[in-house]
Amino acid sequence: MENPNLNSDILSRFGFRLEKGNTHAARSMMLDDLQALLSCVINPNSVKSDYLKAIVEENCLGKRSEKTRKITSMHLGFLYGLDPSITTFRALRYFWDRDVAGRPLLALLSAYARDGLVRMSAPVILPLAEGETFHKEKLEEYINRDNPNRFTEVSLRSVVRNLSATWTKSGHLIEKENKIRTKAKATVGSTAYALFLGYLCGVRGEALFTTEFAKLLDCSSARAVELAEDASRRGWINFKRIGKVMEVQFPNLLTAQEREWIHEQN
Repeated sequence: MENPNLNSDILSRFGFRLEKGNTHAARSMMLDDLQALLSCVINPNSVKSDYLKAIVEENCLGKRSEKTRKITSMHLGFLYGLDPSITTFRALRYFWDRDVAGRPLLALLSAYARDGLVRMSAPVILPLAEGETFHKEKLEEYINRDNPNRFTEVSLRSVVRNLSATWTKSGHLIEKENKIRTKAKATVGSTAYALFLGYLCGVRGEALFTTEFAKLLDCSSARAVELAEDASRRGWINFKRIGKVMEVQFPNLLTAQEREWIHEQN
């Protein structure tokens, strides 16, 4: 992640997954399933067993078999955590409940923090100019070059298909005759969440607007600052700026234990 000197154990405590990841070998970021699940389990203080019960026992996602329900719960758990004791998921849920328009980007940000395949695909997707065609072969080549012999030809095509579906759901690609690059819609909540993820990685001040998470917002730093100011006015975060000196704090999102972990970073 952002800070190469940061202890990977601290990132893992916050909910980041630093391994290469495998969910996108089988699924996309499952935005529709996540939306349905969080609409069924409406209490933000629900524990992980509540989410798993809703998926497996109550079949809130309408899956045909118990096996499929269990597999779905596993993939959703990998991508999002589904546990309020996990910092990244608790913050996701906080902004999810407050920013409906931001949900596609919120889901992508969480998937990016927890699935290495999503992170691996970003350098191919994000640099595309608006209106430029996305060529899946380039992503296949890129992944295969960095992961020789990891995927068969068939499984690599599946990975790329799932990744392109994720970037389409997030708003970075649009389906026409071919998938083409478009601009995702940054919102107040998704911007605040991107800043928070950067903060957990040890980034502070103005640099929070240039992290890999901020780049997923698909907007200028100036626009992200405007959205952060809006988030601050709403009481979601604390944002102060004097010239280029910026301070961002997240009093609503961190427990006392998590503040101690952050103190360990410094």
